[in-house]
Amino acid sequence: MGNKCCSKRQDQELALAYPTGGYKKSDYTFGQTHINSNSGGVGGGVATGLGQKHNNGGSLDSRYTPDPNRGPLKIGAKGGVDIIRTRTTPTGVPGGLPKRRVVVALYDYKKRDESDLSFMKGDRMEVIDDTESDWWRVVNLSTRQEGLIPLNFVAEERSVNSEDWFFENVLRKEADKLLLAEENPRGTFLVRPSEHNPNGYSLSVKDWEDGRGYHVKHYRIKPLDNGGYYIATNQTFPSLQALVMAYSKNALGLCHILSRPCPKPQPQMWDLGPELRDKYEIPRSEIQLVRKLGRGNFGEVFYGKWRNSIDVAVKTLREGTMSTAAFLQEAAIMKKFRHNRLVALYAVCSQEEPIYIVQEFMSKGSLLDFLREGDGRYLHFEDLIYIATQVASGMEYLESKQLIHRDLAARNVLIGENNVAKICDFGLARVIADDEYCPKQGSRFPVKWTAPEAIIYGKFSIKSDVWSYGILLMELFTYGQVPYPGMHSREVIENIERGFRMPKPTNHYFPDNIYHLLLQCWDAVPEKRPTFEFLNHYFESFSVTSEVPYREVQD
Repeated sequence: MGNKCCSKRQDQELALAYPTGGYKKSDYTFGQTHINSNSGGVGGGVATGLGQKHNNGGSLDSRYTPDPNRGPLKIGAKGGVDIIRTRTTPTGVPGGLPKRRVVVALYDYKKRDESDLSFMKGDRMEVIDDTESDWWRVVNLSTRQEGLIPLNFVAEERSVNSEDWFFENVLRKEADKLLLAEENPRGTFLVRPSEHNPNGYSLSVKDWEDGRGYHVKHYRIKPLDNGGYYIATNQTFPSLQALVMAYSKNALGLCHILSRPCPKPQPQMWDLGPELRDKYEIPRSEIQLVRKLGRGNFGEVFYGKWRNSIDVAVKTLREGTMSTAAFLQEAAIMKKFRHNRLVALYAVCSQEEPIYIVQEFMSKGSLLDFLREGDGRYLHFEDLIYIATQVASGMEYLESKQLIHRDLAARNVLIGENNVAKICDFGLARVIADDEYCPKQGSRFPVKWTAPEAIIYGKFSIKSDVWSYGILLMELFTYGQVPYPGMHSREVIENIERGFRMPKPTNHYFPDNIYHLLLQCWDAVPEKRPTFEFLNHYFESFSVTSEVPYREVQD
């Protein structure tokens, strides 16, 4: 009986020392030292809270296991997100027996069709089939119900991703926006991957000071060679979980104790439901148009509901706008490509006119309306930089996939909560059948946003999108001002051909270095214009270099 109690206590100590799941009761692996529970003694060994290991009274080993699920950090939008931390999870143990894989729910989820499964935050589920990239088949360990679940709503049990305070794909500027939400008290915090150190992390904490009010302080969490972490060198910890727990009890030099994790916004859904993940045509009867949001060149935009439950935006395209066959071909392409700075295309209703485009709903509407009439009128310069960065990130993804937008403008960027910006209608201009949308012919062709080689010769490329991005930046930093004020389209074309470029605005804050960047985007030679990869990194770096440095905690 005493041996069983001792073994149970050892298991509990191991779970505390290795909260990311880097241990197994019958087969412990610490660093490169292997201990089998059958090697003698009760449990075969004990790990201390600092990762030290005793093996039957043998020598002391100071190594401890880092999170086995952690992989290298990748920065850039090539993979479809701004920050991606790749993970590899063991699928088996010695002897070939399959490893039981358990995930924990990070959010509540309500089932959407017959094949998926409702669950509550905190539910534990065993993975049965993980072969699909977006939906996994699981068994809920509490209810024993089986079904599909969205992968981005769960995380491996005891991994750092399963912690409420860990935000995997968040940049510094996004962390500021989330933490400064009015409902968050002082001491609200989050941990995110470092943008500078592939093995490090950053701690962001909401603080308050007289004369400054609420703001966010950032601290570097630095890695140790043996797998631990520290903020100040006199306080080291075996895991991120241990570090957070310590600073939640005592500030230890931070601006404030870590009082509560920052609430996580629900992740983006790319499908209306698992049954629709491989198709995009849905019955019109499933869409309810709730209220009209606006009117565009080719139809109207509505806030709507899918099956009376899921918020969607619905674009109705007036009859004759485009060939249905060409549109469906383009919709299939648009649905295939996914990035967190692109509006998700959910489905279409094309069996009768008008065609419905069903897509992700963004609560603040178009960037243009947001800047002119909404809360965007009160944005600070750093907020505008944040939006410019997000648009460049989405366009970098399209650039990497050799896709062309053809109609990049503030009207085709949508804004959600916390100033999240996403590009919509990429590729749609290519299938417009209306003659009035052809160069030099119709009044609706966006001459003021279009590169001269596209206007004159019909040559669209990613470099013509770069030109349009420069015009979008002018809209952004002038809070929605019409480009080339006072000029008609014909005058714009003639002046551009003569080398004219919009001058730097004098009625808004517009730094010289940003205006110089716009002139690069408007180079007459397309090949001399910058890439979106460069533009994205430019604004990411601009954001970082203009912000308060990371804080150090004194030893």
